[in-house]
Amino acid sequence: MEEKKSLANRAFLNGDAVTVFFYVKNGKLKLAEESYFFLMASMRKMRMKIPLTYTLHYFESLFQEEVMDKGFNNGVIQFMAYRTGETLNPKAEVDYYFFTKENDVFSLQNTALELDLIKEINVNNNLLSSIKVHCPENVYAEVYAKENDLDDVILLNPQKRIARSVFGNLMFLKDKTIKVPKTSEGAYISPLMENIITYIHQNNLAVIEPAELVAFESQKADEIMMVSDEKGIFPVAKIRNKRFENTQFQDIITQWKKQFEV
Repeated sequence: MEEKKSLANRAFLNGDAVTVFFYVKNGKLKLAEESYFFLMASMRKMRMKIPLTYTLHYFESLFQEEVMDKGFNNGVIQFMAYRTGETLNPKAEVDYYFFTKENDVFSLQNTALELDLIKEINVNNNLLSSIKVHCPENVYAEVYAKENDLDDVILLNPQKRIARSVFGNLMFLKDKTIKVPKTSEGAYISPLMENIITYIHQNNLAVIEPAELVAFESQKADEIMMVSDEKGIFPVAKIRNKRFENTQFQDIITQWKKQFEV
């Protein structure tokens, strides 16, 4: 999006914004409805005044004109809605900013991640923990990961149970059961992950178990996958001294992504 936005806004000055990702595959919006409803839910949770013009059709037309018609065919649209003005006004109008990133989020990425747990900080598991808002814990943890030659880190909640990683949610496969941390544990709500889970359940590929997972669960899994609305789907290769395969998740994602090829 070429239009310049003033930095004198609450998104830049106070982090008063929500972020949602829309997906483009072969020049078409995918999961548009799921991303749109997540945007509306996120704005309501942040008590933003949602404009009446913010319909699904509005965003479909906006992205068609500003993104796909300009030659963007595959990747994510990072969309941020924020309150206008420099001081807090609950009735303030909402503005938005978005930009694109080329990325095939509908395939299992070739890069396998090395993770570790971080215990110096934790993430909350309240109403706002499940949406993408400014989070200093993410910044700290991302710096920690880079300083320790890690790709990502596993964040725990105040009860010392697994919440998520910096960039997304985690799925733990053991035999034919996939355990996923509940959103009440601090996991993100993720349109991408919810679609994967629905596909797995409807096609009887595994048993999905929303769970409360202690940190040691990461060492018991056969395979682990990280699902990020921003970066895509990644196999986890190593956590501390434990290495993981990715054959079953590879098969699942290979089947799942076929629905987005058309």
